[in-house]
Amino acid sequence: MNSYFMVIAVLLPILGGVLIPLIPFKSRAWMAVYMEVIVLAASVLVFLLILNRPEQSFVLFRFTGKLSVSFHLDGLGSVFAGLVAFLWPLAVLYSVEYMKHEGHERYFFMFYIVTYGVTLGIAMAQDILTLYFFYEMLTMVTLPLIMHTLTREAILASRTYLYYSLGGAAFAFIGMIFVLSYGTTANFIPGGVLDMERIGEKSGLLLLVYVLCFCGFSVKAAMFPFCAWLPKAGVAPTPVTALLHAVAVVKAGAFATMRITYFSFGTELLHGTWAQEFLMALVIFTIVYGCSRALKETHIKRRLAWSTVSNLSYILFGVVLMTPLGLEGALSHMICHAFMKICAFFCAGAIIYKTGKNYIFELNGFGRKMPKVFIAFTVSGLALMGVPGLCGFIGKWNLAEAAVASEEPLAWIGVPALLISAILTAIYMLSVSVRAFFPGRNFDYQTISNVKDPNWLMTLPLAVFVIVMLVLGLHSQPLLGIFEAVASAVG
Repeated sequence: MNSYFMVIAVLLPILGGVLIPLIPFKSRAWMAVYMEVIVLAASVLVFLLILNRPEQSFVLFRFTGKLSVSFHLDGLGSVFAGLVAFLWPLAVLYSVEYMKHEGHERYFFMFYIVTYGVTLGIAMAQDILTLYFFYEMLTMVTLPLIMHTLTREAILASRTYLYYSLGGAAFAFIGMIFVLSYGTTANFIPGGVLDMERIGEKSGLLLLVYVLCFCGFSVKAAMFPFCAWLPKAGVAPTPVTALLHAVAVVKAGAFATMRITYFSFGTELLHGTWAQEFLMALVIFTIVYGCSRALKETHIKRRLAWSTVSNLSYILFGVVLMTPLGLEGALSHMICHAFMKICAFFCAGAIIYKTGKNYIFELNGFGRKMPKVFIAFTVSGLALMGVPGLCGFIGKWNLAEAAVASEEPLAWIGVPALLISAILTAIYMLSVSVRAFFPGRNFDYQTISNVKDPNWLMTLPLAVFVIVMLVLGLHSQPLLGIFEAVASAVG
């Protein structure tokens, strides 16, 4: 396919989203059809691009010299773009029902659809400047989504998100300037682009800048100590939190760390250094810390948010292993976690939408009244634990295998951290399901007689996610083959 189709895929949701408040739709149904068509068209185009990747890049505009906003779709970008393109149409379908009574729908969906195009821009960025450009745009277009309800809690959460994001952007900017100054090109090249002759005796500075850049991008991936914004962002409508925690924001952060580690700085320069050990210690700590906080949390969305904090560091753990196996494990968990967590969040949203209940202790007996929702939630919980036969097992197994193969003593500590996380995940996820399905012998179901499953707009995405979790768990080899090819190209 021609390279300009990449630009169309990015700009179609952005321009289509901007037009939502301006178009005089005859009814809400027509607006829903318009949004779904825009998103589906972009997704179809993305998959066609993945199947027929353009060899040439496309320069949208050039500032000067090697500074430009340009697009190119390689193997790593295809994985992220494909994930986003698969999930966003389902998320829009779910959102149409969920947002029915939330108010200010047009402006909500404007930013919601624009976010899709911006995320695709991150996936298809050819160079570090383009990545940074769309990465900052992602902050700007998701900020109104977090503060959508305009409650005091939402405004405070949006401020926290903005402060953390701006701080992360400053650190990431330092890394970008370093790469532009000491790199042979701004483009992402497997193995890195730094010119060691130009760096000379500044190798110590190189490591410090890499750590700052990694931490800057990992703010959106909620690595400790930059994770406080994520649970607070749960005040946003569930369609927002689901994409924040499963696809757009947090995965963009993880994806950016892959880019700078394997395609800008290069693992040959970083492997075995204090920078690698420092970051590995942070992500291992975050894995256990996030699960521990989730175990204590009684608010269902905040519990899932702390779970995300832990699981995002699974991906970062694979990144900082700095081996092809590590990258393969990171990619496998990035994909699997997206389906597990968006399913769990959509289940939580369905509960809140139908009952108004937000706390776990209020869910006694709901499993009998909302069987579709709670079966899907239970499957996602089992997958997050890493039960064989479900997709979560694949990601954890690949990461553990990569850690052992790395022969790094600190990486080996990551293996028991993964096991501890699995145990804690079993407790904080299955305790919800047990309470919902087995409230006790004397429980009076008349007290929840009005509780029931939502309509097909909300349950269809859940069914798709469950099927995908099962398929990936039982037949993951084709996808793992893709990840292996991507990882071997940077090894």
